[in-house]
Amino acid sequence: MNKPHSTNHPARPPGRRLRAALLAPLLVSAGGLLSPLAASAGSANFATTNIQYLYGSRYADFDPDGGFSHTDEAGIVTIEHFNVWKYGDNFIFIDITNPGGEGDGSYYAEISPRLSIGKMFFDKELSWGIAKDLLFTATLEIPESPVEQTWLYGLAVDLNLPSFQFFQVNWYLRNSQASGIDTGQQVTLAWGAPFRLGPLPLVFEGFFDYAWGEDPLQDNIITAPRLLVDVGELAGFGGGKLQAGVEYQIWRNKFGIDGMDEDVAQAMVKWIW
Repeated sequence: MNKPHSTNHPARPPGRRLRAALLAPLLVSAGGLLSPLAASAGSANFATTNIQYLYGSRYADFDPDGGFSHTDEAGIVTIEHFNVWKYGDNFIFIDITNPGGEGDGSYYAEISPRLSIGKMFFDKELSWGIAKDLLFTATLEIPESPVEQTWLYGLAVDLNLPSFQFFQVNWYLRNSQASGIDTGQQVTLAWGAPFRLGPLPLVFEGFFDYAWGEDPLQDNIITAPRLLVDVGELAGFGGGKLQAGVEYQIWRNKFGIDGMDEDVAQAMVKWIW
């Protein structure tokens, strides 16, 4: 799930236990998947990367005594890259949970290329009304082994909405590579809206996922709105470089598990270049 004008992409759910040695091949494989797209584009029209650190203390997990607990603490480092080229855009991120070795570590990654139907076939965006463009969209979800990967593919509409830097609506088919899981569907919204409250520069951004139909998994919803202050602008070394604030993650039926719900406020710092 990518964004057309920014990489202010929310942190995604982590996988299982981290093996630091696995991160290198993960990065290599991600680069291999994106390199043909980059080569065909020549050079990107726009590219940006950021590193985030998030901390929360009420993540949901299984309780050894039965049911679910909501006491897990975690620090998450997220690395994101986004670029725009002639026929679309590419987004990739990697979450590394507890990278310092404290607690259970994990990684989770996604690779999300999109192709503009209008730019490919008509040399211009297919825009009408508030619709800015129509795109083919795909995502590869890469959890840590032994959890299987999931392929998503479908259509996206980018919208022109007042005060929003971007607003995406993505519809996918979800094709899990795990045996015994039905092909389901997913709707994803992603948005970003910079604004000012008096002299204070702020950004409201986030995403919303609703996935359903992957029997025997339960339908699930995850959303993570953020409110960030542009610290770089306030400090005088340039806007859009350093942001800090809060991300609030809401997850219903986490991982498709019936009744595993999560509500976590996460402190967040983001460095952008």
